[in-house]
Amino acid sequence: MKRLILTSVCLLGMQLAFAQTKVSNLKKDIVYLSSDALEGRFPGTQGEIKAGNYIAKEFGKLKLKPMGTAGYFQEFPYKYSANPHSSDEKDMITGKGRNVIGFLDNGAEYTVVIGAHYDHLGMGHGGNSLDANPANQIHNGADDNASGTAGMLELARYYTRNQVKEPYNFLFIGFSAEEEGLLGSKFFTNNPTLSLEKINYMINMDMIGRLNDSTRKVTVFGTGTSPSIEPAILRTHGSKLSVKTDSSGMGPSDHSSFYLKNIPVMHFFTGTHMDYHKPSDDADKINYAGVADVLDYIIRVTDELNKEPKQSFTATRNQSSSNGVAFKVTLGVIPDYSYEGEGLRIDGVSEGKPAQKAGLQAGDIILAMDQLEVKNIQDYMKGLAAYKKGEPVVLKVKRGEQVLSLPATF
Repeated sequence: MKRLILTSVCLLGMQLAFAQTKVSNLKKDIVYLSSDALEGRFPGTQGEIKAGNYIAKEFGKLKLKPMGTAGYFQEFPYKYSANPHSSDEKDMITGKGRNVIGFLDNGAEYTVVIGAHYDHLGMGHGGNSLDANPANQIHNGADDNASGTAGMLELARYYTRNQVKEPYNFLFIGFSAEEEGLLGSKFFTNNPTLSLEKINYMINMDMIGRLNDSTRKVTVFGTGTSPSIEPAILRTHGSKLSVKTDSSGMGPSDHSSFYLKNIPVMHFFTGTHMDYHKPSDDADKINYAGVADVLDYIIRVTDELNKEPKQSFTATRNQSSSNGVAFKVTLGVIPDYSYEGEGLRIDGVSEGKPAQKAGLQAGDIILAMDQLEVKNIQDYMKGLAAYKKGEPVVLKVKRGEQVLSLPATF
């Protein structure tokens, strides 16, 4: 009995030490990747090059096989506009991004891809910032997406050191130029360094750093892209997290590029916040223990799926995307993607944007835009597509028990 107690105490001590090491690694990675020295990791800049080199160095320490076109790196050209309000060719600048790719060879026929984008908004010149005066401010992107990149690195450490020969190989990818339109993941899936037919499924982590300790909510997108994913999610649903699922394989992150190639996907996300796409998204606001809990959950889901044969692909409705709808205006609101009621619930309002000027607040629920009813985020996106800059709109908004009509101008 005494030996059993001693063994249990030792195991508990080992688990605690492992958890502490995981949090320590996550903090080290996120603090570096979101430091001012990297100047926001805009694709092709010295800051993003340093971030890519950091990822490659970590891959090297783990003895992952280089799977880029030049060692761990897969370089690709792209164009972006120096003027976010213009698509004129004279305003276009040619840049270069680099995906960082490492392979854990377990001698299996099929491979699981684990990815995260490591670029961000740089100094606020690219037009994606939600800050009122973004120019020349470093957008460190601690949550978006140093958190996902650190998670990818920590899962690489786990799977190379877990002393278990997994039934699948693993391909770890740090994507570049996600913020410019999923360019890195699109380039990889169009120019794969591993046959797409040999990919079992893809896990994407984008913004897993701000788990709310009260709600403990994490959203998993893509659960309808294979028949086995939703059951695996339900089987592994533990007490540490409140898990919300979304069946759609499409969404504004790199998993979409794989879904469009008929590969099952899962995208893990802890939600938006008032620091999203602003200079204030810094490392001191990350919930490091929360990131560790999300990674533990991903490992449990992966273990369940890896007990099964190669996953079959299922096409889904594209409820998480804008369904290809283009729009030229914005209200400047941050949607609550975990909201399950009718309407579009607002998590935050950006300074100086039409929503703030109209008096919208965090927690408000948009029910209509003029005569268009807004039942979900897709209705909201379609509504935006109908307006041009300078046009007025009357927003029907639920605030608590009140229903308000708030005029706004795009």
